[in-house]
Amino acid sequence: MKLLIQRVNRASVTIDNTIASQIGKGLLVFIGIKQSDSTSECDYLIKKLLNLRIFPEGIRLMERNVVDCNYEILVVSQFTLYADCKKGNRPSFIQAMPPREAETVYDEFIARLKSQYSLVQTGMFGADMQVELINDGPVTIEL
Repeated sequence: MKLLIQRVNRASVTIDNTIASQIGKGLLVFIGIKQSDSTSECDYLIKKLLNLRIFPEGIRLMERNVVDCNYEILVVSQFTLYADCKKGNRPSFIQAMPPREAETVYDEFIARLKSQYSLVQTGMFGADMQVELINDGPVTIEL
């Protein structure tokens, strides 16, 4: 499982020309799930995500976490995080978990995250989404 985390001033997901979810200051989290992943990775990644100190306090640029700041989180499924571009010019997604299985793992990740932190919004698994964001920093971290 891979998380690509971006510190944002705001972010939103639009589906069929309608804003499906949006957040103010916080974290936009793209989640990719590979073939060998299971729900066992969820707790570790959630703990890291919630405790990741990437928000400023005073002169220290990376001192506080999303929970300390009471900021929001927007989670978006992103199977392309497991794109393999070693051969040819067309990415292979063979490492990505098939959609039906991946959705189960994604749903469990979201449920566990929401049980630990209430300020969570999501995209829609498998949907054609337009993601808009104002990156803050920019700060982008991969877990």
